[in-house]
Formats: sequence, structure tokens, C-alpha cells
Amino acid sequence: MRPAIQLYTLRDLDVELPDLLARVGETAFEGVEFAGLGDADPDEVRDALDDADLDAVAAHVGVDDLETDLDGVVETYRRVDCDRLVVPYLDDSHFRSEAAVADAARRLRDLDARLADRDVALGYHNHDHEFTDLGETTGFDALVAETDLDLELDVGWATAAGRNPVDLLGRLRGRVPVVHCKDVAGDRPVELGTGDLDIDACVRAAREAGTEWLVYEHDDPDDPEASLAHGAATLADRLD
Repeated sequence: MRPAIQLYTLRDLDVELPDLLARVGETAFEGVEFAGLGDADPDEVRDALDDADLDAVAAHVGVDDLETDLDGVVETYRRVDCDRLVVPYLDDSHFRSEAAVADAARRLRDLDARLADRDVALGYHNHDHEFTDLGETTGFDALVAETDLDLELDVGWATAAGRNPVDLLGRLRGRVPVVHCKDVAGDRPVELGTGDLDIDACVRAAREAGTEWLVYEHDDPDDPEASLAHGAATLADRLD
């Protein structure tokens, strides 16, 4: 299992993407997950990844972009040697009923099949609203049952929703190649190791679940540069 960072964590740094990758490469992180490429040229990004000795773990891409321009998205990320795309968010209307979840699952299954034809994997990244109580199940559990695509489990948001991420990782064995390692205090993201998350237990559970990449993310760091260094060191300590 290897450490990476979701670049959304560093979005407030006034740095061009290739230079940002160089900074990440100076840490213990071995990969990055994109939250868009901005105005950067994909070929320059690929060169920057190579120079920094970083792998492109995945890219977050909105469901509408995938549905309207799937081939364009695939081609863009193929140029940076990224073959895993993750839908980062579906709003809470998609999880208010079993019928709504079934419709969301249908859309994701369709995208999963289309991407598989292009040798690209699809995943879905949760927040906390997916865990809405639907009576016999929750929105998240219904999505799991209705699909067989990968789930990029965000253990922080799962914790914020009142679920045990260790139990979830056990249930999702084989379906969580990428896991988001985020800490929370209540429902507020905080620096790794300062909140409610049992990091060590989650690392063990992710390893047992077959996770390949543990991706650090902080949605709203006070100091992104310090968060980069802290997140890298914290994960490196657990993955030695």
C-alpha cells in the first residue's frame, strides 16, 4: 500500500500544477490524485510527474463531464498516464430514496461499462450524505448493493456520518483499491491525527481489504503547505 495526496488539498496554493507536483515529489508521497488539470498542458503534467517520480493514482471528474464528453476526458487523462477516474460527488437528492439510489447506480453502471471498454476504471467517492437512513438500508449501502464498481471510501466522511470505517473496509474488501484518509472532528475536516479517526485501525483495515493507495485529503486546511508536509509524514509513519 502506497501513500498519495488528493491535490484538492493544495488548491489554494498559488502555484502552477507542474510546480505543485515538484513540491509533492519532495515529500514521502508517491502519487497524486487530480482534481482537474486547470489550464496545465497534459504533456507538461506528465513530464512533471516523471521528474517528481510520482504516479497518477486517479482523477476526480464530475458525472456530467463523463456523460457528455467521456472520450475527451479519457484522452486528457490518458496523456498523464491516469487510467482511473472517480466521480467525486453526487448531491443528496441521489440518496433520498431507494428509487433515487437505483437511478444513480444505473448511471454509474453505464459509465463503468463504457470506461471498461476503454481500459479505464471507474470509482465513486463518498461524503457523509450518502449514509442517509432509508429504513431497511442506507443510501450508501444501497449503492454498494446496486453496483459492482470500485468505491473510493473516504474514511473521514464515513466517520462523520456515524459509521465505522474499519467495518466498511472489511465489507468492501476487493472494491477499495483507493481509500481517502481524512480526519474529522464531528463533521469538520481537521489535520490527520487530531480528530476522531482511528488512523492505525483504518490503515490495517485498508491493507486487509486490498487497498493499493491510501490518499491523504484535507478539504479546508488552514495552511496547505504545512498540511502537505504533515499528511505525508503521518502516512509515511504508518506505511513503513
